[in-house]
Amino acid sequence: MTSVKVLEVIRQGQIGGGESHLIDLISGFGPDVSPVVLAFTPGHMIDYLRNEGIKCYVLETKYPFDIRVINDIKKIIREEKIEIIHSHGSRAASNMLLISRLMKIPMVYTVHGWSFHQDQSVLSKRLRILVEKFICLLSRKVICVSESNRITGVKAFGLKNATVIENGISFRKFNPDSSYSNIREEFGILQNDFLVGFIGRITIQKDPMTIVKAVEKAHAADPRIKALIIGDGDLKEPVMQYIDKQGLAGIIFTDGFRNDVPDLLNSMDLFCQPSLWEGLSISLLEAMAMKKALVVTPTDGTSEIIRDGVNGSIAAFGDVDGISRMILGYSNDREKAASHGENAYQLVKSRFDSSNVSNAVAGIYYSII
Repeated sequence: MTSVKVLEVIRQGQIGGGESHLIDLISGFGPDVSPVVLAFTPGHMIDYLRNEGIKCYVLETKYPFDIRVINDIKKIIREEKIEIIHSHGSRAASNMLLISRLMKIPMVYTVHGWSFHQDQSVLSKRLRILVEKFICLLSRKVICVSESNRITGVKAFGLKNATVIENGISFRKFNPDSSYSNIREEFGILQNDFLVGFIGRITIQKDPMTIVKAVEKAHAADPRIKALIIGDGDLKEPVMQYIDKQGLAGIIFTDGFRNDVPDLLNSMDLFCQPSLWEGLSISLLEAMAMKKALVVTPTDGTSEIIRDGVNGSIAAFGDVDGISRMILGYSNDREKAASHGENAYQLVKSRFDSSNVSNAVAGIYYSII
């Protein structure tokens, strides 16, 4: 079988959920797919992929559609003899859609969570829906990372040409039975403390202030409750200011981007992700693979796999009091936390292997060619 040359396009080169997905996707391809990566910012993902021998390009722009980079992208496509463009996320797709049409190269669009959501004004949400509809209409194939993600598109604008390929993770990397470094010792967290964790971008999507305030309230009721918040983003500074103002530095510990995610997850008793929107969170799947109890919100994808009271707890969006009560519930009943973590592990192990994702996506490429 001849190898198909694919340009994998993503907005940023830092590592987050979509970027972790791309790393695992590329790692799982066989010799029948030759990927080239294009990102619009540099970062750790690009460094990692280059070290793995993957050719990567970075054209720096912060705009969802930047006419100044069109000629550079066209040059990359010609020189690399690209046969398919695969855009990950709406920002990447916005920059690639015109080029795809002009050069008559089919584009695959993976939706890592729709760009429209409940935390927007009516006008902003309508405009985002129109943009997503336009991208999907002009893409050869749309991939949704969860069934609820696909249904959201159907309800919002009549999405038709979509296939569901659920996200997956590498169980070689996320193995609860492996040995890990002592993260608690690094941060001065006691072994008897009940550690609530978050790993991801510190942005409005993840609603980090809700975690901080919920942990603050839970700690007041049970001083053993602490938190570890890992990541960077445009809300990092307000979060740090709140922690300093409230005197929470010895209760809520923070750090920026780190590449030892399995070690971090291993140190946690509970993973908290009160996102306002998701497609199917990679971070959530990773925490499930490490047998962590979960407190989450009912976003697309999450609501499909988390059963309240069975393999996690589901809170309303922005519900500080509810999340605080759930954290206290797990802290006071660690057997329940362990049981929910085991149930979460059994589900993710049976269903979310990243090698299956790579095979399914490669099949789409060849169906187009």
